[in-house]
Amino acid sequence: LGPGPIPARAGIGLRAEHYDAVLDRRPSVGWLEVHSENYFGAGGKPQDYLERIRPHYPLSLHGVGLSIGSTDPLDRRHLVALKTLIRRFEPALVSEHLSWGSVGGRHFNDLLPLPYTEEALDHLAGRVSETQDILGRQILIENPSSYLQYVESVIPEWDFLAELARRSGCGVLLDVNNIYVSARNHGFDASAYLQAIPHPMVQEIHLAGFTVNRFDDGEILIDTHNQPVCSAVWALYR
Repeated sequence: LGPGPIPARAGIGLRAEHYDAVLDRRPSVGWLEVHSENYFGAGGKPQDYLERIRPHYPLSLHGVGLSIGSTDPLDRRHLVALKTLIRRFEPALVSEHLSWGSVGGRHFNDLLPLPYTEEALDHLAGRVSETQDILGRQILIENPSSYLQYVESVIPEWDFLAELARRSGCGVLLDVNNIYVSARNHGFDASAYLQAIPHPMVQEIHLAGFTVNRFDDGEILIDTHNQPVCSAVWALYR
């Protein structure tokens, strides 16, 4: 299909409103990331555009709907659709989130946090390993932004993510903005998070902007991707 591995350069998230501009102008970006589920259809415009764009850029498939942290059985239809997409477009990287978003077959429109316990770690390591076995390849797991924590959590998120990668063999998609957002929301040291993730595990990095929602009793940062990357996140990235 053309360009293969992800180079050590900046890429962009490809959205529908960018399709024509990318085809017409061929911007000098290192690679493209797309949300996997947007291309699960049997055909249509999204797949047609990606078919034409893909030969010119390396590709990363980023999933938002597998709900890999759920207690529901893994969604085999979802995984079959993802595997079909992987075979067709040959992405260099495939990723999902350290989160859950469904229970009892009902899906929420959000990426919800997990309790960081030994039981959850065992559960998730098995789920990630099973996903990789079905897909026949390694996946990356992205650290989430979160707006609440569980009182049951006994493992820091950074240690949970690193141990998950060790047990399952997955890689890490490190979202620097999510680290900053969660650190501000929960009061932990963002630099300590970065130092705790073994660098060889990290195969992709995300940067984005956030929104500050202010209330009478404080404020909360929301990972909205609708603002420029702030200076503090750039400092963490450096």
